[in-house]
Amino acid sequence: MTRSTTDEAAAPQLPSPKERRRLREAKSLSEEQVAAAVGVTRATVRSWETGRTSPRGRKRALYAKLIAPEPEVIATTTPAAAMTAPAPTPEAPTPASKAPETAPEAVPEAVPQTASKAAPESAAESAGESAADRNTDTDTGTEVRAGAEAVGERRLSPAEAFDELYTRTAPGLVRQAYLLTGRRALARESVERAFQLAWHRWPEVAVDRDPAGWVRAAAYEYAMSPWHRLRRAHRHPDAPPTEPGKRALFDALLDLPPAYRRTLLLYDGVGLDLPETAAETEASTPAAAGRLMTARAAVAEQLPELASAATPAEQSALLHDRLGGLARAEHVPVPRPARAVRTGSEDRARLWTRAAVAGVALLIAVTGLTLHTAPTHYEPPISPAERVGGVPPRSGPQKLTAQDLKLQKTLREQLAHGPERLVPQLR
Repeated sequence: MTRSTTDEAAAPQLPSPKERRRLREAKSLSEEQVAAAVGVTRATVRSWETGRTSPRGRKRALYAKLIAPEPEVIATTTPAAAMTAPAPTPEAPTPASKAPETAPEAVPEAVPQTASKAAPESAAESAGESAADRNTDTDTGTEVRAGAEAVGERRLSPAEAFDELYTRTAPGLVRQAYLLTGRRALARESVERAFQLAWHRWPEVAVDRDPAGWVRAAAYEYAMSPWHRLRRAHRHPDAPPTEPGKRALFDALLDLPPAYRRTLLLYDGVGLDLPETAAETEASTPAAAGRLMTARAAVAEQLPELASAATPAEQSALLHDRLGGLARAEHVPVPRPARAVRTGSEDRARLWTRAAVAGVALLIAVTGLTLHTAPTHYEPPISPAERVGGVPPRSGPQKLTAQDLKLQKTLREQLAHGPERLVPQLR
């Protein structure tokens, strides 16, 4: 075993990027303070908390020690709650996921493929089922998985794991993308492109703590791209719902700026807590809270019942119900089968590979042709004659005509007739 392998094995284990941010905020540490303590920049700390990079070596050990939870917190918190409990934010509104058990159904949500994220419940939410159906599906799914592990402990192949994730999360993600864009075709295209990217980078997505969150972030980014405005098919949103209440909510959502609309959908629609919403939107927790309150105030102008809610928790539950009803009421197109998405991703990667090989071959051919036809020495051009002080320019060398070239050839081939040349001699 090499030294680098030994160092990697001895390096401390770090929680997921979202959990790193939550632990830092739980200790009331800012990004600047963590950066100063570890010896990096603020951008590097933000990159660690968004999952783009990960610390190594001595910085990894310092960072892990800095954000490690307190011993008393570990002793009084169960492992699942320690990984999923949000940071205490007194000013932040109560998340919709903490509403009473009689709270309305959630907007269809994607399913994380980990035990700590309660995958069966999110899968039932993506299908838009009732609370009783969710409990039934949860128990059934748990028994099926436990039975499969007890019988043979067969591990799913990458294609089977991808198909399961796609089957559980794709319908709900299409409805979420429709609420985000107001365009059914774009919503379906965004989800399929996100899953194609996930299959292309499946070794990275498969080991992620929240694969459904990874795909959701990719689908949101593609759906909110401003370049879609240049496409004629997606230049204008689809026709709004005919029901007055749903139409008002639809118009209010599309009137919000994209970042505010995404924050509102993630918090009040999907049910993420405030730190997770801030991490997914790449904003600070206070900024995400400000966007959420501003978006709620703008939507409340269109929904009088939302403005009449007494507490933020009631507003969250009511908006949670309205968003879920709007997502389920509209006829959003069903995504293609998982096999077609995987095949499309492979065909797309194959096409780009062939295009890159063809481009390199074309570049080599053009370079070789240029080297073959390029002159080997420099021939200075003859500058044109100019008149100086009224004196006409001298004729200088000019290009010979065909008749001149013929005469020149004749003179060179024939001997000149005339007196012999006189040669001086010494006496």
